[in-house]
Amino acid sequence: MSRSYANTLMAALSPAERKIFAKLSTAEKIQDYLDRLPINFEMQGETYMSPRRLLRERTAHCFEGALLAAAAFAYHGHRPLLLDLQTRPEEEDHVVALFREHGLWGAISKTNHGILRYRDPIYRSVRELAMSYAHEYIMDDGRKSLRAFSSPFDLSRFAPERWVTAEEDLEWLVETLDSSRHFPIAPKKVIRRLRRASKTEIRTLDIEEWKTPHAFRRYA
Repeated sequence: MSRSYANTLMAALSPAERKIFAKLSTAEKIQDYLDRLPINFEMQGETYMSPRRLLRERTAHCFEGALLAAAAFAYHGHRPLLLDLQTRPEEEDHVVALFREHGLWGAISKTNHGILRYRDPIYRSVRELAMSYAHEYIMDDGRKSLRAFSSPFDLSRFAPERWVTAEEDLEWLVETLDSSRHFPIAPKKVIRRLRRASKTEIRTLDIEEWKTPHAFRRYA
């Protein structure tokens, strides 16, 4: 990514925002920052907040956390990349921010559960990383629900004002990511024969960082 994009992003931020982004200089620091934020349960309805709004509201779900991570990478001169993990229609997709160290891929993830979390940069390809989530992505009845993953989605194609500092919800970006190129995890005939998760595995869905305020479960 060109340094000019990072400079444009810096210019769009307030001094207080630049101070925060300057500290988020490594994948570990970004993940630690996101882990400290309460999960966004969207109690007032769906949100797709920009990093600016996230910093102000101090809460995030997976898409919002991935955007903040991508913005932090862009601030420090790295490509802001998202990975979309698509599931069965009745399930929630999960979005992470990709990063690369020493030629290997890792991922930043904001989630309220003990699954679908941070990935160290040990994966040789994006597919290899995406597949590491396959056995964790399970439903209450044990069905495994991950179906596809996207190509790395480069946010530097959009001006920072459109996604880093925007005040409106970013439905357009969610839709653009969702309609981008995706790859199936396996042929349909293989998917139909996937073994259901065990009762022990299903119990991991009950592990939460932030107590769910009402009776619903989402992989935010």
